[in-house]
Parts: sequence; structure tokens; C-alpha cells
Amino acid sequence: MSTTNPNLEWLLESLVESTPGATHALVLSRDGLKLCHTRALGVDRADQLAAIAAGVQALAQSASVEFGDGTGGVRQSMTEFHGGLLFIVEAGEGAHLAVLAAEEADVGLVGHKMDELVEQIGAFLTAPPRRPQHSQPA
Repeated sequence: MSTTNPNLEWLLESLVESTPGATHALVLSRDGLKLCHTRALGVDRADQLAAIAAGVQALAQSASVEFGDGTGGVRQSMTEFHGGLLFIVEAGEGAHLAVLAAEEADVGLVGHKMDELVEQIGAFLTAPPRRPQHSQPA
């Protein structure tokens, strides 16, 4: 799958390079399709991360509906695991930005850099819901 905007890859690369501890970045659709990712992540790992991040966001959405204010809004998800951190933020209509970082990364700085990127280019980080194409009868 190609990116929604070919210029997004260099912005993700810049995010990783300018954020100490960040190792990979990915833009994904709400339903788990990768839209753009840093080169070092690789295609198969990007597919895997997109699926994982979509699942994490779906669970966070359910928790928000049940235990939040009922609107279902999720600002950010962060998972800390042995050997690293996974951050996920909403990034435009139907899109998310995910960043993997080393476990010693500054959590506040990573979140701040992600928020800055989304503010700068959030309009380009969109993945509207896909609609099935119906074939027309001949």
C-alpha cells in the first residue's frame, strides 16, 4: 500500500531522528492498514505494527466509552513493555500516528514531538473510512 502523501515518509524519518530514543514511526488507518512508515521498520514489520496499533486503539476506545465521559475519545495510548514503548495518537480523520521508542526514552518528549507533528500536518494524515465498491450491472 502506498502512502496517502509521498512526502510523509521524510516527516516520519525527521520525527524519529529528532526525538531521542524513538526508533520507528508509522501512520495507519483506524482499521489497521499502514499508510506510511519509516524505512528501517520494513514492510512486514510495518504491517504487523499497524495491526497491533489498531487493536490497542480499539481497546482504548472501548475503555473510554465504558469508563470515560461516554464520548469514546482517546487522546493517546502508551504501552510500556520489556525493551520499549509504543505510543499511539489520533492524527486526522480515521488515522493514527504510532511511534516505537526505547524503554529509556523521555515519555513526555516523545508525546510532545508526536503532538507537534500532528498539529503541523494533521490535515494530511487522514484515512477516511473505506467504502465497498459496488459493481454496476451491465
